[in-house]
Amino acid sequence: MNIKSLKLGELESLACDIRERILSVVSTNGGHLSSNLGVVELSIAMHYVFNPPNDPFIFDVSHQSYTHKLLSGRWDEFDSLRQFGGISGYTKPNESEYDYFIAGHSSTSISLAVGAAKAIKLKNEDRLPVALIGDGALSAGMAYEALNELGDLKYPCVIILNDNEMSISKPIGAMSKYLSQMMAGPFYQKFKNKINQLLELMPDSAAYMAKRLEEGIRLITPGMFFEELGLEYIGPVDGHNIKDLISALSVAKNMKKPVIVHAQTIKGKGYEIAEGPKEKWHGVSPFNPQNGIALQKSSQKNATEIFSSLLLELASKYDNIVGVTAAMPSGTGIGALIEKFPDRFWDTAIAEQHAVTSMAAMAKEGFKPYIAIYSTFMQRAYDQVIHDCAILNLPVVLCMDRAGIVGEDGETHQGAFDISFLNAIPNFTLAAPRDELMFKEIMEFSYSFNSPLAIRYPRGNFGLSDEFKPVKVELGKSQILSQNNENVAFIGYGNAVAKAYKVAKFLDINPTIIDLIFIKPLDKELLLNLAKEHKKWYIFSDSAKRGGVGEILSGFLQENNIKDVNIISFEYEDKFITHGSINLVENSLNISIEEIAKKIIL
Repeated sequence: MNIKSLKLGELESLACDIRERILSVVSTNGGHLSSNLGVVELSIAMHYVFNPPNDPFIFDVSHQSYTHKLLSGRWDEFDSLRQFGGISGYTKPNESEYDYFIAGHSSTSISLAVGAAKAIKLKNEDRLPVALIGDGALSAGMAYEALNELGDLKYPCVIILNDNEMSISKPIGAMSKYLSQMMAGPFYQKFKNKINQLLELMPDSAAYMAKRLEEGIRLITPGMFFEELGLEYIGPVDGHNIKDLISALSVAKNMKKPVIVHAQTIKGKGYEIAEGPKEKWHGVSPFNPQNGIALQKSSQKNATEIFSSLLLELASKYDNIVGVTAAMPSGTGIGALIEKFPDRFWDTAIAEQHAVTSMAAMAKEGFKPYIAIYSTFMQRAYDQVIHDCAILNLPVVLCMDRAGIVGEDGETHQGAFDISFLNAIPNFTLAAPRDELMFKEIMEFSYSFNSPLAIRYPRGNFGLSDEFKPVKVELGKSQILSQNNENVAFIGYGNAVAKAYKVAKFLDINPTIIDLIFIKPLDKELLLNLAKEHKKWYIFSDSAKRGGVGEILSGFLQENNIKDVNIISFEYEDKFITHGSINLVENSLNISIEEIAKKIIL
């Protein structure tokens, strides 16, 4: 959609149309709502001033890229948002040339912009990288690493700071507000350049006084921090005023320097129910747009709710329990604990590395830390898990939500790799509950366990409820759920035990079914006995095949010189998993109950 010829009134009308389109589709499909409604005008101004795809548009996390998608030729396709085979809820280069980079995790945009700026300079091209980053994403250290280098290099680059909570630096008083508005215009930028040129010609004493005056002005403006890093600063700008945004971005474009444009926006703008800092409207399931009520509500407690209630119970009993999450208090269930124990549970914002290391120090001080982070985001703190937790063998508990296929968020969010990357770390123990009752037993075990422990559990509900009786958890001990002298064993880990059980029911067979409970350490005695009579092991785990449960068990057999057991794993093949409903994605991977049943040979 070419919007450069549109007049201001037409652009404002377009913003209304885009909001209606986003609300209509997200209320039907689910997705990120408030963040996208908040950047409609900002995205329109970006497309109006700059020249994508020649100018790389880099969206941090990219959950707020819906307007960008609508403006870059995907209006008609937008109904398929986050659906299997449809367009992604994030930027995706193989979907459109307008999507410069894949995104889904936070705080990568400025680093990407710096890399693009370096490449553009080396190729001597007339292009300008433009990054859009939220104030929340600036809580992660990677963003500051990139800003630090950019301020030194001084390569042309525009960074748009979407401040939707006014959390960066609130303007102080009427004078500051006036100065901030003034600095967003071309007059101030030209004036500042003239002053800098004049200072070079002034005597030292006069230049010193003039410089102190400029610094005094900057002290009451939000741009001081960025300018101290060596970046130009424009703003704050009203992020819903298209005219002001176009003016500010045009100034930034023509400066040929690294520039921060600070835009203040309102999350959920235009949909009153979602306006403001309301976490529940960040990512939503399908809902009625008339009243905001979700269309589907499960009466069964999901795994996150179970974890939250179990940890709350433990924390009420043991006052040395502490915990942390990284910007996901409701998503991980830690919000309830922060509310009840604000001095013992914290949200570090988007800072997984800091979250893990800070809890390592608390473990050393005698506390029992529970670190609640999604499986996909635990990847961001891998060095801290090794360096700060495992080497000293500290009793931290990694509570990894969203393990397995998460559905509509796609490649960047699937919890496929935690077994593979944690199994390699000395001192770590890995466990997973199959249902709520075993979750309670594992959580009880976790408190008294004095080494690093990782617990994984799924998004949504467990596949089992009370089909099997729980057992008291003992380190490295598995549970035989049903036993048969036939040749076949179904071995499950975590929530995938449900799939093993359901495949057996679907086929109307009675194999021996094992719940590993632990994948590290393994129950060696049970597995050695199993190998004597069961020569076909079918493996069920919601994880990557490479380095996963099947390979771990194959290694165990090899180490024990057992050569007559055949292992067939139904874990994920060696590729990234696309977005879509879990059922459709599993069908595409040939790991649905029906597809697995076709591969079972008795």
